Amino acid sequence: MRATIVQEISLPNLPSASGIEVIGDVAYVIGDDAPFLYRLDAASLAAGERLTLFETAHFSTGRIPKNIKLDLECLTALTTPAGESGLLVLGSGATAAREQGFWVPLPGTTGAAASVYPLSLSGLYAALRPLLPAGTVLNMEAVAATATELVLFQRTVGSEAGNLVFRLPLVDTLEYLHHHSAQLPAVRRQFYQLPTIDGKPAGFSGATWFAEKLFVTASVEDTQDAVLDGAVLGSFVGGTRPKPG
Repeated sequence: MRATIVQEISLPNLPSASGIEVIGDVAYVIGDDAPFLYRLDAASLAAGERLTLFETAHFSTGRIPKNIKLDLECLTALTTPAGESGLLVLGSGATAAREQGFWVPLPGTTGAAASVYPLSLSGLYAALRPLLPAGTVLNMEAVAATATELVLFQRTVGSEAGNLVFRLPLVDTLEYLHHHSAQLPAVRRQFYQLPTIDGKPAGFSGATWFAEKLFVTASVEDTQDAVLDGAVLGSFVGGTRPKPG
């Protein structure tokens, strides 16, 4: 089975699109080398207002340099235990600078984001690193929220052993990230075997929870480095139901 591109739209003011979440008629987009949360019309992709996630003096060229970018790769919509809806944004954790996240509330029914709350991911990511295969660099590439869990997707380039997900209880994780609890959430992990191209394994690149199913994307990148980019050889999309923990 192959996907066919039926339309191509140029978005010149969007440097990258590492995470996308559609809420109503708005498509929210984050970039791994941009300081903004972008709002697009979900149907036409026409640009709307953008929200500043963090201040930086290094976006003058339209991209934050790789060595200092926050590498915001993960985006998901969810509702907190208090009933507040919003967007959770997470950095990849591949370097110390990339252990930053953000909570963006979406008040009312308009989907208009106005506030941003920084989140430190250092404690959570420190707890995940010992669960990785030996020699593997933490590299969170996607996140999805079910009604009860937060599912984080590790992308390990060049190794099938590193394709795994971390499953965390949603309520406990949010309480920890928002500093309402000092207790680290319990973590479960699951390994997945993904397709290969020319003998090179795919790695997770995106995820979303929809209609009680987990949909994921994966791509094959010709590199052995979690930070340095390589040529993309191909991509896949699929769906599954998470196995009971």
